[in-house]
Amino acid sequence: MVARARRLLAQPEETASSIAKLLGVSRAMLYRYVSELQPEWRRCSSRSDPVPAVPHALR
Repeated sequence: MVARARRLLAQPEETASSIAKLLGVSRAMLYRYVSELQPEWRRCSSRSDPVPAVPHALR
């Protein structure tokens, strides 16, 4: 589902809210697992925190 969310993001008329609703997940989950929606500082962070596993709903 992450790939599907990324494809939908390429469409200018789609919003994070509409994509989350279509996929049946929360906006927070969408923001967490689709890096294009995260702020630049978060994507480039050198934090040592492991990336959480993708939940079943997004697979």
